[in-house]
Amino acid sequence: MTNSLIPMATNPLEQPLVQPLVQVTWFKTGYCTHPEAITLRGGRWQTIQFPALFALIQHPTIGNILFDTGYSERFFRETQHFPNRFYALITPVYLKPEENAVQQLQQQSVPPESIRYILISHFHADHIAGLADFPQAEYICAQSAYGAVKHQKGLRALKAGFLAGLLPPDFEKRLRFVEQSPSVPALPGWFEQGFDLFGDRSLIAIELPGHAPGQLGLLLTDTHHQTYFLVADACWSSRAYQELVAPHPIAQLIFADSATYQTTLKKLHSLHQAHPEIQIIPTHCAVFWREQSPTHSGQPL
Repeated sequence: MTNSLIPMATNPLEQPLVQPLVQVTWFKTGYCTHPEAITLRGGRWQTIQFPALFALIQHPTIGNILFDTGYSERFFRETQHFPNRFYALITPVYLKPEENAVQQLQQQSVPPESIRYILISHFHADHIAGLADFPQAEYICAQSAYGAVKHQKGLRALKAGFLAGLLPPDFEKRLRFVEQSPSVPALPGWFEQGFDLFGDRSLIAIELPGHAPGQLGLLLTDTHHQTYFLVADACWSSRAYQELVAPHPIAQLIFADSATYQTTLKKLHSLHQAHPEIQIIPTHCAVFWREQSPTHSGQPL
């Protein structure tokens, strides 16, 4: 599959003709609130909403796959007591019961048992709170991502944005590391290598370091021949990568590596300038969510 807007000789997305195309549907599992200026340097100090998005990806032969799961009711249970209570105080979360990923998918006739894989971008609570609702899913993440949080407890876990109680008891039995997938060229010139999750180049996981250890994004092309790059929390809004606007230094205190975060953001900015036809999707981008049509915002598939 080639993107006709990119010259054949230099096309970073050139794929074999047999590359399967997938269907992708976006959902929102509530939101958290922060002052805009924390996430965009020079922004307003007005408190705004940051939706917690996840994606349902329907592969023609593999079946149903999720990119993250967003918030769930478990977040509130896990943050009832200190020190985890600090998480809920610092990041106020608003979630209706019907906004849990499992309930939304069931509304669209996608039973939880049909989810075969969940790609975990990283282990912050707003990305993994629904993992336990999918009993048949195999989890995929970066080895460094899980290694960074596996043994963290108390305040150390809290600083890492990790709530261990969100993981199901059999998590490790159902876990495989993305590094077990073939390494392939991804977006040469920006993100050189990725991991071909199913060996057909339909879904390429790409490391996006800085925000959290082992954070993964996902490159895919849908049945409408639109290429998406799901970038998790490599930035929090489309304006950040479009205009190269970094977060306030306060926000950078929680990053795994603030210098690497800046490098990743610059690469996304450069990629967008060179290939604006690639739709880059930050997980918490309110603008992207508002722009979605009913068929791409958790409404009928």
